[in-house]
Amino acid sequence: MEIVFLGTGGGRINLIKQVRGTGGFRINSPSANIHVDPGPGALVASVRHKQNPLHLDAIIVTHNHVDHVSDAEVLVEGMSNYALKKYGVLIGSKMTLEGDKDGDRGIRAWHQSKAREVYAAEPGERKRFETKKGSFEIEIIGLKHDEPTTFGFKLYLDGMVLGHISDTEYLKRLGKDFGGCDCLVVNCIKPEADRYHGHLEVKDVIEILKAAKPGACIITHMGMKMLRKGASAQAEKIQKKTGVKTIAAKDGMKSTVTKKV
Repeated sequence: MEIVFLGTGGGRINLIKQVRGTGGFRINSPSANIHVDPGPGALVASVRHKQNPLHLDAIIVTHNHVDHVSDAEVLVEGMSNYALKKYGVLIGSKMTLEGDKDGDRGIRAWHQSKAREVYAAEPGERKRFETKKGSFEIEIIGLKHDEPTTFGFKLYLDGMVLGHISDTEYLKRLGKDFGGCDCLVVNCIKPEADRYHGHLEVKDVIEILKAAKPGACIITHMGMKMLRKGASAQAEKIQKKTGVKTIAAKDGMKSTVTKKV
């Protein structure tokens, strides 16, 4: 299994300045190719890094914020062979797929109709999906963010367990919820607490990893403060405090997931 990072930046300032890209990441494995949180630039970054959207089997959108969903519709068109053949699995938060109280949703009905299966994520559920090449299972884990249907997940694919903690406030249960992962990808937007809530900081990641004990951790979705502090230095700090190999992702980085020893 390979993870390709098509955008490792987070936060409103970075979103507009594009110091780091905001295209999310792609998982490539024998049974499925999956794009997670295709925000602004996901399509262009996919083409630049030779990640063919026509070869996608699934798209996951963890919440209905523009930096996670803006390119989802065009990737659905790629996944469904230029929107000519219904194919693929589209997994999204309920607000992404069904809309909020005003009816606003991140992916319109027409694009949803081009996927073979559409699943509005329900925390606590574990579902299996078939692809042309095999299958995968996803376990939905509820998070706490200002988009109330935001979720994280554990992906069971080709004998590996890949976890992803999307944007969330710190919750004590996260370490337990994300236990058993061969690799855990964590959105860590800031090095320390500030007046903005709803995102993890470095000390939160340390606490999660101490309990979850994944085989490895990759931090991504980093804001300007994190980048100014030095993302690699923050990853080293996390690794030193937890004993878990931790890497700060970079745009275009490819990482191979191996079984936890």
